[in-house]
Amino acid sequence: MCRGVPPRRVRLYSLRNRSPVQLQAYVIEDNPTIRENLVGTLEELTSVRVAGTSATEDEALGWLEANQDGWDLVIVDLFLKQGSGIHLAERISRRRASQKIVVFSNYINPSVRKRCAQIGVDAVFDKSTEIDALVDYCAHQCFRAAQSHRQPA
Repeated sequence: MCRGVPPRRVRLYSLRNRSPVQLQAYVIEDNPTIRENLVGTLEELTSVRVAGTSATEDEALGWLEANQDGWDLVIVDLFLKQGSGIHLAERISRRRASQKIVVFSNYINPSVRKRCAQIGVDAVFDKSTEIDALVDYCAHQCFRAAQSHRQPA
């Protein structure tokens, strides 16, 4: 079992049906163990490639602004070394419709889910109980990207 990430069932379809299209992700997580395990899990089980990581709101915003077309998926914790994931999600104002923002935190409750929906977050997952759902969501986004890149026969 990986430290910092709850045990999960291996999704065999994710391993077998890897898409040639990789999604570029940016992960904002202040706990290095959780960050490293999350990156490894996503890159092993999906076609997500993590383009970068940070532990603070300002560092993440700087990277996202400098690389506006360099990401497809942002995964952010609510509590960071500096700033907050909610505030960061609010600050990511202009993005393509295909770019997704995901909150992944231990502090998920109905009011957090509601606030995230209000500010345009695409998905919210609880670290302690929904790691499988996050992996499934990422795999589905990879599948959707591959479908949109397919050339007609």
